Amino acid sequence: MIKNSVKKFGYINTIEGYSYLLLLFVAMPMKYLLGVAVAVKIVGMIHGILFIIFCALLIRAWEETKWPFSESLIFFIASLLPFGTFFTKKRIKSYEPISKK
Repeated sequence: MIKNSVKKFGYINTIEGYSYLLLLFVAMPMKYLLGVAVAVKIVGMIHGILFIIFCALLIRAWEETKWPFSESLIFFIASLLPFGTFFTKKRIKSYEPISKK
């Protein structure tokens, strides 16, 4: 079960990171340079939903793996920075148990 929650957290970490970049570097320029405000509304809502899922899965993975609170704090702060979630991928993978083949 632990492997599953950490794996799900790793996936949402990546997806949420891409949605953040899409919001910052595609939707916002479309709004402010081209006047297409609907882009921010759509991408912003999708990113917001993904961020809520990210936070929920972060809490679940933290509770199940018993990793230090400081790790959770690092993952959360990284999610607030552009490209931050991509630097935590290796760290998240280190919490996944080694699968037997």
